Amino acid sequence: MIYEFLNKSPQFDDSVFVAPSADIIGDVTIGSESSVWFNVTIRGDVNWIEIGEKSNIQDNSCIHVTNQTNPTKLGNQVTIGHNATIHGCTIHDRVLVGIQATILDDVVIEPDVMIAAGSLVPPGKKLESGFLYMGTPAKKVRELTEEEIQHIAQNAENYVKYQRTYLQVDKYDENPFYKAKE
Repeated sequence: MIYEFLNKSPQFDDSVFVAPSADIIGDVTIGSESSVWFNVTIRGDVNWIEIGEKSNIQDNSCIHVTNQTNPTKLGNQVTIGHNATIHGCTIHDRVLVGIQATILDDVVIEPDVMIAAGSLVPPGKKLESGFLYMGTPAKKVRELTEEEIQHIAQNAENYVKYQRTYLQVDKYDENPFYKAKE
């Protein structure tokens, strides 16, 4: 559902896929060809949220803010893995946040970063471009290979293809990704 809150409505164009079970609330802007998947909550109620172009927020993730102090900003070609929590932080372009990772207030993630599944990035950390971070708390593990950096952008492009398919289909039974049981 798309909710207006305190006279602020989510803003995005027709190129954005929003799953029917996703909730987007308040002061939220989403860039073109991005996607918000099933059971996602993006709650811009007490501060603003900006999501760039060709970014994807995967199933069951939550994006929120801190009242008056920490908005949330995601760049272009950002992938937020399933069940991730993103709170009051800045994530620059071409970042992959792994499944069930948690990114907290005042974190800044530079471009071309991978955060491993299940990692916790505590408040106030700055993650340097070109590295893999892992653990609880997340620590720099190693430099990314050129292939891994290209994979981040390719993963985002894959989600653009998926969202385009979902936008083109009126009914789930016509969707090539969905096969009904007979």
